[in-house]
Amino acid sequence: MNQTTFPSNRMIPVNTPLLDGNEKQYLNECIDSGWISSEGPFVKRFENEFARVVDRKHAIACANGSGALDIAVAAAGIGQGDEVIMPTFTIISPAASVVRAGGVPVLVDSDPKTWNMDVSQMEERITAKTKAIIVVHVYGLPVDMDRVLDIANRYGLVVIEDAAEMHGQTVRGRPCGSFGAISTFSFYPNKHITCGEGGMVVTDNDTIAEKCQGLRNLCFQPHRRFVHEELGWNYRMTNMQAAIGLAQLQRLDSHVGRKREIGQMYGERLSAIPELELPLSETDYAKNIYWVFGVVLSDSFQGTTQQVAELLGQKKIGTRPFFWPMHWQPVFQKLGLFHDEHYPVAERMARQGLYLPSGLGLANLEIEHVCVSLKAILNDLTKSRTS
Repeated sequence: MNQTTFPSNRMIPVNTPLLDGNEKQYLNECIDSGWISSEGPFVKRFENEFARVVDRKHAIACANGSGALDIAVAAAGIGQGDEVIMPTFTIISPAASVVRAGGVPVLVDSDPKTWNMDVSQMEERITAKTKAIIVVHVYGLPVDMDRVLDIANRYGLVVIEDAAEMHGQTVRGRPCGSFGAISTFSFYPNKHITCGEGGMVVTDNDTIAEKCQGLRNLCFQPHRRFVHEELGWNYRMTNMQAAIGLAQLQRLDSHVGRKREIGQMYGERLSAIPELELPLSETDYAKNIYWVFGVVLSDSFQGTTQQVAELLGQKKIGTRPFFWPMHWQPVFQKLGLFHDEHYPVAERMARQGLYLPSGLGLANLEIEHVCVSLKAILNDLTKSRTS
């Protein structure tokens, strides 16, 4: 492709959602019926259908994925001084939920091939205070849940599965979100299913489900609504959010298929670039669904991710840096956490990783333009360092 064929003033956002199903029809139903709050019928429809898709008995819709984690941590009984094993390479939400509950995040490094938490490091982090494991599936490939559950079962630990990025993904044929005591999802606009904002807690345990339903809704009591025995949150999902979510869920298979097409296109066009490390296309237990298409700059490359992102930005191509590890987060350092802890794989990924436009609305022509632009930028930066 000749780069000049792409309009110079056209922006390629890092994410473009795809809303070409029943979203408008269902939203009009909400408006026409007047049911726009969390009391509307789409909430229960979305919960029931989502539970079926991820092979769970219960699904509890809520306002966002971070709220889902707050609810899950509380429902799991994590409290003051409880240690929770989790990856350092993740968004801040899981660690924040644990810290707010009074718990202590205990970190493990990443696997350099899958970019997920290194399960082989988990067992050595278990102490008498360990209460739970929070698994976070990252970017497109899941954690090997069989290995996690084996460790958890041997030590009597609760497993919370953060499947925020894994709609439609499986581990050895089982849906992500179907593992452990509790699993959570996010429906932010860059997810395979979006409500704009939204989240879901799923479980097979009746008692946990009832607890989550209360925590989502200020812990109102069925027969004494304004008398509260516990503190909860207003994390309710609206009927309009659920209407969009249901329409999106109906397109999940095609969304996953399109994401894999995007990943394959990027992989084919970028695989011969020595400055880049690309995501694995599959492991022995899962195929990548490319929630985002991430790249890691090689150790030999002399430029920085910030430089690459800024130069792509000048070409109106959006990017995002990789997650910043939990042990480097200033807010946690101020709290006295993770003193002198080092996780070299996660640190390298944070410094040298970024992801490219990956939204479901991304056109093939845009992928071509991103690849041509990225190759040119890397080539120019390499030449400037060696000249």
